[in-house]
Amino acid sequence: MKGRHLRVVCGDRVDIRRDGNAGVIEAVLPRNNLLYRSDAFKTKAIAANVTQLAVVVAGRPSFSMELVQRCILAAEDQTIVSLLILNKADLPETQAARERLNLLTRLGYPLVTLSALTDVAPLRPALHGHTTLLIGQSGMGKSTLINALFPGADVVTAEYSEALDSGRHTTTHTRLHRLDADSAVIDSPGLQEFALQHLDANALAYAFVEFRPYLGACRFRDCKHESEPGCRLGEAVDAGEIDAARLNLFRVLRRAQHNAAQKL
Repeated sequence: MKGRHLRVVCGDRVDIRRDGNAGVIEAVLPRNNLLYRSDAFKTKAIAANVTQLAVVVAGRPSFSMELVQRCILAAEDQTIVSLLILNKADLPETQAARERLNLLTRLGYPLVTLSALTDVAPLRPALHGHTTLLIGQSGMGKSTLINALFPGADVVTAEYSEALDSGRHTTTHTRLHRLDADSAVIDSPGLQEFALQHLDANALAYAFVEFRPYLGACRFRDCKHESEPGCRLGEAVDAGEIDAARLNLFRVLRRAQHNAAQKL
């Protein structure tokens, strides 16, 4: 890179010039979006110019529904569509995992079920025409999925720990793989957390797609969507129009953001 002021992430489009046998990045072109996570103290950029987020889960080891939703909320904030991939379809725990995902599939998020070890064909149509970021906890089979899609990638894989019910980190950096002229897949290291401190309360509420018809319609303009009278989100939960688990998650995230901000 030319100069320390440049910050480049996977998926960026850049201007380069030849410098002998090497190349020098001289400028980063404007981004369509930037997917990142942040807590009260630091920000971690993951990828730029992504058009689709694919969250990979499996029946074993167990996955965190809150983490899955946090990833999707970050994508919604950047106007990135989301896809759910349920890997290891041969496992007996797959049906229970699919039922857990109903919370999101009912909202319209598409789900692809497959086994990366035997057949990735069900996923290919969903990847076409997109720059897709694969994301998820360690042990879900992202590296196996990349090896199946890109036989020359030779990504290291590892068995998960049954004793700890978790995977082992094998991917250490983010890398873009070109699927065809119009499609690419970005592989990222496994996650154990995904903080959303960069979203204020309004942006966080808007990231819940089912909340959008009700936002701005509460009795009080500064409604926190807790227990205020006339809260349209609370009324929507009572009417069965919004799942109570989703409103509870919003409240948990909003309180966490508020508490973190108070410590700064």
